[in-house]
Amino acid sequence: MKYIVTGLFLFLSFFAEAQDSLGFTQKEIIYGRKDGMALTMMVLSPNATPNGKAIVHVVSGNWVSSYDMMERYKPANKVYTKRGYTVFMVMHGSQPKYSVVDEVADIKRAVRFIRYNAGTYNIDTAHIGITGSSSGGNLSLLVALANDAPNVKAKDPVDRQSAKIQAAAVFFPPTDLLNYGFSGANFGYLTMMLERFRVAGAFDFSKLEDSTFRYKTVTDSIARVKLIKAVSPIYEVTKDDPPVLLVHGDADFVVPLQQSQSLLKRLEEEKIPNRLIIKKGGAHGWRDMDIEQKEMADWFDTYLK
Repeated sequence: MKYIVTGLFLFLSFFAEAQDSLGFTQKEIIYGRKDGMALTMMVLSPNATPNGKAIVHVVSGNWVSSYDMMERYKPANKVYTKRGYTVFMVMHGSQPKYSVVDEVADIKRAVRFIRYNAGTYNIDTAHIGITGSSSGGNLSLLVALANDAPNVKAKDPVDRQSAKIQAAAVFFPPTDLLNYGFSGANFGYLTMMLERFRVAGAFDFSKLEDSTFRYKTVTDSIARVKLIKAVSPIYEVTKDDPPVLLVHGDADFVVPLQQSQSLLKRLEEEKIPNRLIIKKGGAHGWRDMDIEQKEMADWFDTYLK
């Protein structure tokens, strides 16, 4: 018995030290349901004194979200939890089953859920930031820059909440899919590239037909251009948008630096606080990204006062 107790004590001590080294404790919760399935997020509660502020981390790559991906991203969030932020790592429905339009709806639902339950997590509804990388950056910006008025008549009280964000900081986001890399390059029609990078499903837009009660792929060229535009954050920019920090490598051949530069110009036109950090030699991710992660945390410290 002595050895069992000693072993248990050592295990609990190791577990406590591991949790403390990460700077948070975690709990997975359900924030919504669709098609009979649960939508979940991981809540990272800071071991440090909570500052009453939240960071929504959009867990996404190639417009795919998964639990394994969340586990890989999780350690990077200690830069926030050690400063007292509560982090909500949100998973969304993934392509090829769901398009970008569906995924944006999931993230908005998550933000509304967080705002509705702010008291439970001891956060202020006016201090919510959002972050993500690549497709996660795209989805983060689509939520942050959206003119999203709450549906006050919704049956679900969560859906009566606003999905408004107060600050955004993202890595190498696609922002203008109608002009991807150069003017006139419509991302949605670069079929060979989309299939090569296994992201074609994210732009396989469909519409439910009343007559057949089946989803039918949108093939009309005018309708598809509108949909591609709708998932391009640059066209959502208005004067009342939150501050935006962009981080992009100048050697990124997956998402061109031009995407962040174009959005930066648009933000400046509307006089929205902004900053673009260009990582010299940075591709689509780099080893010392923790340096820029600290810059992002500083950004949230400044604009989520």
